[in-house]
Parts: sequence; structure tokens; C-alpha cells
Amino acid sequence: MNDIPIHHQRRRRNRLRMFIGGASALVLAATVAVLPGVANAINTNQTGTHNGYFYTYWKDSGSVEMTLGSGGNYSVSWGQVNNFVLGKGWNPGSNRTVTYSASYNPQGNSYLTLYGWTRNPLIEYYIVDSWGTWRPPGASSMGTVTTDGGTYDIYRTQRVNQPSIEGTATFYQYWSVRTSKRVGGTITTANHFNAWASRGMNLGNHDYQVMAVEGYQSSGGNANVTIGGSPPPTSSVVTTRPVVTTRPVVTTGGPTTGGGQPGTCTATYRTSNSWNTGFNGEVTVRNNGSSTLNGWTVNLGLASGQTIQSLWNGVNSGTTGSVTVRNAPYNGTLSGSGSTSFGFTASGNGSTSPTVSCTSP
Repeated sequence: MNDIPIHHQRRRRNRLRMFIGGASALVLAATVAVLPGVANAINTNQTGTHNGYFYTYWKDSGSVEMTLGSGGNYSVSWGQVNNFVLGKGWNPGSNRTVTYSASYNPQGNSYLTLYGWTRNPLIEYYIVDSWGTWRPPGASSMGTVTTDGGTYDIYRTQRVNQPSIEGTATFYQYWSVRTSKRVGGTITTANHFNAWASRGMNLGNHDYQVMAVEGYQSSGGNANVTIGGSPPPTSSVVTTRPVVTTRPVVTTGGPTTGGGQPGTCTATYRTSNSWNTGFNGEVTVRNNGSSTLNGWTVNLGLASGQTIQSLWNGVNSGTTGSVTVRNAPYNGTLSGSGSTSFGFTASGNGSTSPTVSCTSP
């Protein structure tokens, strides 16, 4: 995680859980047999099956203990930790309806989420019901879906050349994040998957799917989670983690503006969050003319030592120095005076703002 949370790979993402730096290192988890019907304490990286459910445990450092209870139950307690993710569920995943009950008491940055991967295309996804001090993923909402008694914001973020269940790769993360926290209930995954698909966010062939607890630079906490339903047979697999993007808010910066040709587009940059080893940036693209603009390209100039770790609502070429960002398939058409935005997470000192300029076809 290089300051970004990471997950397992299961053979898996090398992966880990989309998260970076030392955390981005691929961690090979051991597959361990555990005794069914009894509680089993785990504090080393591994995946396996327990009482018919798939489980996964990954951490990069710190004190984290997971206890596998009966059926679909597990509990976790942690102290000061950099990054961990663990959970119990199914392998493979599906559009099943998941019921769960839980107690969840985080200190600092953490979240309670249904979490999984697909292949072809390679996608990492989250349906987040609760969180600690920071609400992920820090991007611009693509809309909402109302289901299971609540409303969830929909996001898509991108990981560029990061560890995944298929090794180092560039892939998207899909998110549904509840607007108000809850702990326990029903998650109708089909409603989320359909809402994503309606926005061009298509899943592939399901890999594993777990009801997970994650912590990143957390000072401690505990949770007890029980998933319901009849578990299908699953097989154990070796895992490595993917990387997830979670960042506490520390500071906010002001905007800088870069131009384009009159009557075409301009780009405006602002630092939305920063911390000691990185920052989040947001670029707003505006159509200056009265006629429709079809497509845009932003030239993003990063200062020495700044490297893009993830980017959403745009497609980037390069991660350092002079970076080109083109519109995504869904936000390239801007009506007269219309605007859109994309965001990114970068490592490095954010005191020097990137330069921006915009062109359109």
C-alpha cells in the first residue's frame, strides 16, 4: 500500500487488496486446513475453508487476530496496524443475496464491506455498509442505487499497473457506498451489479466474494460478523492481495487553472486531500463554448517525485512527469458551458500543484 490498503490475491492478486507501497508488495498466503465446528484463531496470511465457507486473511504489519467461529461467523480484533483485510464468504462469488449480522467498532480508518473480484474483465468491487473515520473511495459519484432500505453512491476508480489476482495489471474498482452507515442486514448484490452495468460497469467471471473487515492505519478495533445462507462447497487457494484506495483527509488545497483554446475547453486543478506521503487531486474540465464538445484530453504535468497510483473518471497514459488523461466512455460529451471532473491519488509531496491544460478534438 505504499500508503494505500492492499488485499489478498488468492493465488490471488498477488494481489492483495488494492493497496500500495510496501503494501503493494505481493504477499503469498499459505492455505491452511482448519478444524470444522470449532473456533480457530488466525494471525498469519492465509486462505482456506471453514464449515463450508471460504475465508481469507491478509495483513502487512501490526497486530490482527481473526477467529473463525461456527458456520458463517468470524470475529476480529486489532491494535495499531498499517493495513489488513479479512472475511468469510464464498468462492466463487455470484449475484447471491447476502444476509449478515455484525458488531463493528473501528478506531480510525476502516470499513465493513462485501468484497470480491471478477476476471474477464478483471474487476475489484466493494459494497460498503459502514466505515470508520473516512468514507471511501474519495471520488466523484456516478449516481445512486436504492436497495435494501438505503441509498448507495456509485463510484468507479482505476488502478494502474498495480497488483491484482492476476499479477500486476491495470483494472477498475467498482464501488457502492451506503450514504448512511448500518451494521447488519441484507445486501441484494444483483441490484448493485445491475446498477453498475447500466452505467457501463460490467463484471466478469466471479472469483471469491467475502463479507470483509478492512483497516488501514487504524489504531485498533474489533468486529464480529456472521453471514447467513447455505454455503456451497469451496476449495482452498493460495492468495496474494490486491490494492484498495483509502486515504484519511488531512489538508485541502486551492485550485489552479490551465487553459485550452477559446471556445473549446479549460481544465482546473485543486488538491482535495493531502498527507505526508501523497495527495488526492481533482481536475474539472469545462466546455467554454455554446456548442457540444465531443471528447477532451487533459495534459497533466506532475512535479518531480509525484506518481499517480490510481485515477478515476478518465483514462491516463503514463503515471509520472507529463501525463495524458482522456475522457472515459461516459463523460466525453459536454454541452455548452457544461463540465465534468476526474480525480486521482498520487504519491509524493503535494505542495507543488500539477499543471493542467485541456484540448478537444
